[in-house]
Amino acid sequence: MVYQAFYRKWRPRTFDDVVGQTHITETLKQQVALDRLSHAYLFTGTRGTGKTSCAKILARAVNCEAPLHGNPCNQCPACLGIENGSILDVLELDAASNNGVDQVRALRDEAVYTPAAVRKRVYIVDEVHMLSTPAFNALLKILEEPPAHLMFILATTELNKVPATIRSRCQQFAFKRILPAQIAQHLNRIASEECLTLSEDAANLLARLADGGLRDALSLLDQCSGAGNVLDQALVLDTLGLAGSVETAALMDYIAQRDTASALECLGRLYANGKDLASLFGELSALTRDLLLRKTAPQGAATLLAGGYDEATMRRLGEGLPAQRLHYILTQLQQASMVLSRSINRRTDCELCLIRLCDERLDDSLPSLAARLARLEQQPASGSIPAPPTSSPASAPVQTVHTKKEQSTGLPPWDIGEDPSPLPKELAGVAEARPPAKASRGGASPPDFSSDLQAAGDFWPAFLEGIKTHIPPSVRPYLSNSKKALGTWQPGMLTLWVDSAFTKSMLDKPVVTAPMIKTAEAQFGGPARIVFQIGIPEAASCQTSAADLAAPQAAAQTAPAPSMEEDALDELVAFGAQFDNIIIQ
Repeated sequence: MVYQAFYRKWRPRTFDDVVGQTHITETLKQQVALDRLSHAYLFTGTRGTGKTSCAKILARAVNCEAPLHGNPCNQCPACLGIENGSILDVLELDAASNNGVDQVRALRDEAVYTPAAVRKRVYIVDEVHMLSTPAFNALLKILEEPPAHLMFILATTELNKVPATIRSRCQQFAFKRILPAQIAQHLNRIASEECLTLSEDAANLLARLADGGLRDALSLLDQCSGAGNVLDQALVLDTLGLAGSVETAALMDYIAQRDTASALECLGRLYANGKDLASLFGELSALTRDLLLRKTAPQGAATLLAGGYDEATMRRLGEGLPAQRLHYILTQLQQASMVLSRSINRRTDCELCLIRLCDERLDDSLPSLAARLARLEQQPASGSIPAPPTSSPASAPVQTVHTKKEQSTGLPPWDIGEDPSPLPKELAGVAEARPPAKASRGGASPPDFSSDLQAAGDFWPAFLEGIKTHIPPSVRPYLSNSKKALGTWQPGMLTLWVDSAFTKSMLDKPVVTAPMIKTAEAQFGGPARIVFQIGIPEAASCQTSAADLAAPQAAAQTAPAPSMEEDALDELVAFGAQFDNIIIQ
């Protein structure tokens, strides 16, 4: 006996055998039982949901000699002849290979003849959207006013390609995706009939992989049955080349922790074991989708989840991934999956994608900026900004010196043998009475900067006005905010104090430092260089004036320090300015 594939062997023969389409089968059964049949039907829906099967069942039911409650009996000569193809009055056409106007004209010419062996002549046109425009036009007239003995059953997976003139002449039935639970139940029934032992986990896995198509599920079961009669989840994963929920969850955990090395090691291990990288990214996308749905729609997401992961794993992964970053991860995975089909080196593309997922700063797209902004928004709630990845460029030394020859001394002005600018006599007593500055947010305690207060107050605002038109708009909010950046001048050296490594990374660029060096050389004469230091001295302020410095010491001691929430707000405002500038550009 010739072996027959499961999806052909177990094709439904009655409306009651169709899985998951009760809203359609009940209507068709009633129409057959009451003899209130239409002359044209249009079945739409995704692949493997029962469109062609229902069309064949309907063709037998309308010609059956003894229908049972709307179902064909499958015993009479008409049913048996239609099923084995010996009755030519029921014809199944493939519009993909018969899409020309000549084929449709031939069909129209022979359709007027009465059937020879059964009551109705039935034409089943599969993938009808493949017909050409002239072919659709040739079909219109006979579809609108067919003979009494003629019935058309059209099926398509792309309803948008079917002209409205065709749709309006048909009764349209939309086949929905079959639920995973219904697919798993059907697979268990078929496995018992085929003498296969199918575990519950394996059946649920096959149902999820089928994506709502029963034919796909039967094909996967048929493929896995070749590996043995006992089918469990591990055997299905090995046969289909999938990673599995445990490995996928571990890889997502490395991405959440921004552990690039472990993520790449996990990918390399799965690649060496023969796992399909496209399938792996598909599993990652499904997991990310579930996490995003749980984060954005916690009340109604339970019915939308693909499943496959326990509640503890989902909760643990969801706690470390905000919605903005999940959106960024899902976007990157979807883009990488599209590239893999035409990639010349799939492993390299997957590794690059994982590196971007672990460190969003390597990507300049808008979803990446949203994910980075989400990290800053966590500061008011948690009290600190999450630390950047250890392998990122932000772990470089905090002090950088720029000159025309790119030479650096790495020392502030008070350590290179140059005396700071003297304080005016009328402010000397006040400066001595001021308390020492506390440690900055970066952890370093900068030295007393009171001797340069007058220099900062007179020099920095005018200096900013001179370079404002020569620097990018995205960095201007940092330079004009005294809590973010402050410049002081010593002979031959411009010291730029910044509040964090992030601000330093935004300003420490040639497009910013070059205009500043050029302006300083023109304003003060002679060569100049720039030194970056993290940690702004509290005693220094661009808005300092003599009247402010003459305030009593008690007032300086009782003034409230900026709160952590205010500092985080400043960071968000500055980051938002950069974000808006990118959108405008």
